[in-house]
Amino acid sequence: MLVLFESPSGYAIFKVLDESKVQAADDLHELFANPEKAANSVKLKHFKKFEDTTEALAATTAAVEGKLSKTLKKVLKKIVAKEAHEELAVADAKLGQAIKEKMNLTCVYSPATQELMRGIRAHIDSLISGGFNYKWFDTMIVQAISLLDDLDKELNNYIMRCREWYGWHFPELGKVTDHIAFAKIIKKMGVRTNAASCDMSEILPEEIEKQVVDLAQVSMGTEISEEDIINISYLADQIIEITEYRGQLYDYLKNRMTAMAPNLTLLVGELVGARLISHAGSLLNLAKHPASTVQILGAEKALFRALKTRKDTPKYGLIYHASLVGQCNPKNKGKISRMLAAKCALAVRYDALAEETSTEMGIEQRAKLESRLRSWDEGGKGTKSTPKPDKWTNQSELKMYDNAQDFNIPAPKKRKIEELDEED
Repeated sequence: MLVLFESPSGYAIFKVLDESKVQAADDLHELFANPEKAANSVKLKHFKKFEDTTEALAATTAAVEGKLSKTLKKVLKKIVAKEAHEELAVADAKLGQAIKEKMNLTCVYSPATQELMRGIRAHIDSLISGGFNYKWFDTMIVQAISLLDDLDKELNNYIMRCREWYGWHFPELGKVTDHIAFAKIIKKMGVRTNAASCDMSEILPEEIEKQVVDLAQVSMGTEISEEDIINISYLADQIIEITEYRGQLYDYLKNRMTAMAPNLTLLVGELVGARLISHAGSLLNLAKHPASTVQILGAEKALFRALKTRKDTPKYGLIYHASLVGQCNPKNKGKISRMLAAKCALAVRYDALAEETSTEMGIEQRAKLESRLRSWDEGGKGTKSTPKPDKWTNQSELKMYDNAQDFNIPAPKKRKIEELDEED
């Protein structure tokens, strides 16, 4: 028996391994008590992912109306038609009737079928993970890196505004370069007259704390009201909260990148790898790019401007922010960018298309790049060995001329002068 399961991301076709166990609806909940038992009851045969939201909406509308959508029709022709003798369990009687009329397939709809669907739905993550690759769900990486960049911009604006605003009251506090410490001091101290009675040992070192207290007594700042300090404190709260959330978001992005693109992460890092995926649109789209495109990804404007003005094209784009490129000398940044882009192109294809992902490739390729960097720093041209020509030796043999091999053509006999005179 085959089971047609409709999920928000696509259509799944499952094969019931033992049909005798699924006949009674009362005992089905025991077969799906845990993911291990569920895997022993049904097996995924095919999963058709929706290409976009338009296709998903059309499939959902057709399912609600009890009609056969184009996507489902293609799936049934490809998978179920090969096993036409099998029964197809469906969750909707109207849909089963439509499949029977158009595809001539035997459909089953019963209380046992409903329990079977409920069990599959409870363990859909573990059942589909074996046949459908969740690495394509890289939208979370694209959204996370975009939000991280937006948070950095807003956080910089908030910090700049907070420093400028509070600087009218206590300009000498600008010597505290740590932005979070600056916001925490404002939150804890309030007006500068409270600096002497405020304990800032948890925020600042002892020497800097003493300097802040001394500067507060001789500050040249203007006086502000209680309402002003309340609003400045609210802004400081926002800075602290956004900074904490940014740290949580970075950890989330790091875990996502390690799970979905571990080899790319080892080569260029979490942030640069996520920006490359975001710029390409998805992990699969990035895997389709050649190494030359990966190298200048993010520098399209400079590339087209160089082509238009017939000047030198850019040597790097987003990949410039990778740690390996930053460690290299300026004269070799173009070389290491080209080499790193080639390794990234291989790593991202391995991450996107390999059935079993491991980090061995990324570790090996990064070690090669680091060894090349060390050789450049030591003054060498690289670890690439050039073949040396063999030493030439004269192997010709001295041969003597053999007169016996000569072939002499006999010369014609000359007639004597006396014989010619006699003839005359």
